[in-house]
Amino acid sequence: MDSAQRPPLFPMRPMKLPMKVSLVTALALGLLLIALNQPLHTSAAPQGMISLQLAGTADQTRAILSSWHDDQLSQARLSLWIDFLFIIVYLATALQLTRHFTRDRPGVRERMVARWVRVLFVLAGISDIAENIALLNNLNPPSDTMSLTATILALVKFTGLVLGMAGLVVIRASRRRPLTPSH
Repeated sequence: MDSAQRPPLFPMRPMKLPMKVSLVTALALGLLLIALNQPLHTSAAPQGMISLQLAGTADQTRAILSSWHDDQLSQARLSLWIDFLFIIVYLATALQLTRHFTRDRPGVRERMVARWVRVLFVLAGISDIAENIALLNNLNPPSDTMSLTATILALVKFTGLVLGMAGLVVIRASRRRPLTPSH
């Protein structure tokens, strides 16, 4: 009986230079955003910017903003502006990673999943951009509409990113050969 070998977790072909640059840049910007977020942790915003993103009402947003000093508010604004660049970089990285993971997956199902993964990543990026715009507009003065809009867009972003990453796992876990050998 011929046993089929399990495909490798990562494609055997090495990553190309643009992919490596995207990964390193995304990691560097992500670490910068984490560093900018650390001083924003207060009792009203235990998760810093994430608390602001998920503040669904103007009252919650006001409580978070009032818990931040002027320098923290400036840091939050800077974080939102840097996040625009991060969105472009993480979106490029995610799309390149999807292409990289499908290089040795010629199946129709894998291609279809990859197409949906790309759609999810693009939807997450668009939602993230719109969320940042809503958050910047909601800094002074906060409104229920902008707070709720930012929260919904943040949830769409997080959902798209999580489902997209799950799709990448499905692509890599898919079999390259049928379960039963054909004679």
